[in-house]
Amino acid sequence: MKVAVFSTKAYDRQFLSAANSPTQHELVFFEPRLNRDTAILAAGFPAVCVFVHDQVDASTLELLASRGTRLVVLRCAGFNNVDLQAAADLGITVVRVPAYSPYGVAEHAVGLILSLNRKIHRAYNRVREGNFSIDGLLGFNLHERTVGIVGTGKIGLILGQIMKGFGCHLLAYDVYRNPELEALGGKYVELPELFANSDIISLHCPLIPETHHLINTEAIKQIKSGVMIINTSRGALIDTQAVIEGLKSGKIGYLGVDVYEQESELFFEDLSGEIIQDDIFQRLTTFPNVLITGHQAFFTAEALHNIAETTFANIADVEEGRPCANEIRAQPSA
Repeated sequence: MKVAVFSTKAYDRQFLSAANSPTQHELVFFEPRLNRDTAILAAGFPAVCVFVHDQVDASTLELLASRGTRLVVLRCAGFNNVDLQAAADLGITVVRVPAYSPYGVAEHAVGLILSLNRKIHRAYNRVREGNFSIDGLLGFNLHERTVGIVGTGKIGLILGQIMKGFGCHLLAYDVYRNPELEALGGKYVELPELFANSDIISLHCPLIPETHHLINTEAIKQIKSGVMIINTSRGALIDTQAVIEGLKSGKIGYLGVDVYEQESELFFEDLSGEIIQDDIFQRLTTFPNVLITGHQAFFTAEALHNIAETTFANIADVEEGRPCANEIRAQPSA
């Protein structure tokens, strides 16, 4: 099958090309993101392969469909950037990679927790400058602290396992209970109770209308003062302006994020020689108790291998007319 691959970096080409060797699909790599302006590049391609910041909205899908595209292959788990109803109306199948880096993401979340708590990032810069003072680097023991996990699928469960190893107590919130987390001693509670009793809150849920701005002004009123908030899931789970106010007041003691609500104009690009125009993001970077990474939690060799392998397995299922377990469809209206 001829596949137009958008938003490609060198590492995408490396892992996708290697995984494609046995199947020999015709891959054409494009650096630009897919949107209505770049959809013309996919003319004549039965399939497009896209990533988290490609804009697969109704107008883009209409342009793709008019030029012969019948398959959208997401090489990521999230699909909030795809208009699934428009795809269904146009006869376009959408598939994804649902769980390619659960250990990598959970481990990165733990890395943010440890770095923020023990100020490792700040200590690193001090030592490089010959400053060996430890004033201002005071941390706390994770042992006996309470970690609130919002979303207890594969990633949330793995985070729970790791934090249990530190001797933490686990609170959890999810619409579906995970018996493996309960077996660890995790206790499911409603969000207000989780907010009020957690020393660390880590978000591992998808971005859907019900979770948009899950951490907002009202939630911040409910949290324990000095809480640490970690987000390695989707940027819009957090109302950034509300979190900035929480940081200024001291209600939020630490913030570690690998995602950002308006990250599509920033992340995965080298902007070191430019003036970043996002004032809210720039304000966030001024806080000494904030640690931001650029959507790299998934970024392990194992993850890129899994993404590539699952991507071509999905294509094979669709191409050969088999049911694809990773197909996603619009939910019927209530």
